[in-house]
Amino acid sequence: MSRTTAPAPVDRKDDTATPSHGLTHGLKQRHLSMIALGGVIGAGLFVGSGAGIAAAGPSIVVAYAISGLLVMLVMRMLGEMSAANPASGSFSVHAERAIGPWAGFTAGWSFWFLLCVAVGLEGIGAAKIMTGWFPGTAEWAWVALFMLVFCVTNLAAVKNFGEFEFWFAALKVGAIVLFLGIGVLAIVGVLPGTDAPGTANLTGDGGFFPHGSEGLIVGLLASVFAYGGLETVTIAAAESEHPVKGVAKAVRTAMWRIALFYIGSMAVIVTLVPWNDKAVAEQGPYVATLDHLGIPAAGHIMKVVVLIALLSAMNANIYGASRMATSLVARGQGPKALGQTSGGVPRPAVLVSSVFGFACVLLSYWRPDDIFIWLLNTIGAIILVVWFFIAVSQLLLRRRTEREAPEKLVVKMWAFPVLTWVALAGMAAIFFLMAREEGTRVQLYYTGGLTLVLAAIGYIRQKTAKAAPQDA
Repeated sequence: MSRTTAPAPVDRKDDTATPSHGLTHGLKQRHLSMIALGGVIGAGLFVGSGAGIAAAGPSIVVAYAISGLLVMLVMRMLGEMSAANPASGSFSVHAERAIGPWAGFTAGWSFWFLLCVAVGLEGIGAAKIMTGWFPGTAEWAWVALFMLVFCVTNLAAVKNFGEFEFWFAALKVGAIVLFLGIGVLAIVGVLPGTDAPGTANLTGDGGFFPHGSEGLIVGLLASVFAYGGLETVTIAAAESEHPVKGVAKAVRTAMWRIALFYIGSMAVIVTLVPWNDKAVAEQGPYVATLDHLGIPAAGHIMKVVVLIALLSAMNANIYGASRMATSLVARGQGPKALGQTSGGVPRPAVLVSSVFGFACVLLSYWRPDDIFIWLLNTIGAIILVVWFFIAVSQLLLRRRTEREAPEKLVVKMWAFPVLTWVALAGMAAIFFLMAREEGTRVQLYYTGGLTLVLAAIGYIRQKTAKAAPQDA
């Protein structure tokens, strides 16, 4: 099956058409807006950013700004394609249309694998918080409870997922806005009991680049993977009331969200707290900052926020994995039983995605030193592979859409094709930097291996499907 004869995407032709694969219009605009907002606020921001600060120092602000610009370009490209052709398979559908079925297969199943493993990791993180509050309880029992709750939630109507994610995202957004507000008051010196720090923490202890360019590179790599999660909104858009308007609005507000939540947070933290304070890495930068300001019960407050972030991510990733699997099956790229829907919900896909996530948790107990580490390394750079497929797909589809249906270009990539090529160059640079760093090199190899295996399977399937009619 060639690029030009690939099956038509399972998209909608207008903004009010019936969803594909038996899915429904269960998500409202408020759900989609909060999914988009919540997608950029995860445990990676609240906790994982501490490692980046320890490596880069105050220059972590630059690292998040650079990676943030790349993410904005990727989301703009994805927004252009998703607004033109909303589909629950999102970038997998776009890759199939632009490059060929093998590309859709590779992008889709690699992302499904990433989300399922991430569900397990987030469950483990949430369970560790609960066992800290309830000593003597088993981590696996908490993971099983969380998995059961969100599996049931996703097995019900999609609006239940939307409601859960709406309130989870609202709490996360509220927490980050409150943190930024307190931080700004402390920086200008009007927060009771604090003095304005000036630039002491930004220029002291080794300066703005305490570990030079190497530290900035480590911080850059850490920041890139903290942005994962934005893609879910384009998957959810296919089940919203007005998919074109919804995804267009979400993408257009991506810039200020990234600037405010990520770059703003890093600027507040490194201005208020010395970058080499051990508490930043051990307790997390947000807890360390609030403790430094003398905010009562800061540690407990942030643990609740982190728990909410983890549970929100579990909920969203089960949803995203099930919809991606359903889209792949509908395009003949997976077992048919997995794509069955009931009541507008792909229940087999939800169950399999949840079970796979729970299996990853069990592996963390049974084989922590080999199989589980292999899983972690394998998903290390998958998001970059997905971004690469997005950029190449947009580069190819933009010209085609301009010729065939220019009215569908509701969202347009800025300065096309220059910025698309800039984004591709940025991804290539990150792949190169990962190969240079010992800590990320193994992730690049494992992810590369998985990608090649999936691409080979997808290519063989594509050739087989193309040859079948000739043999009949």
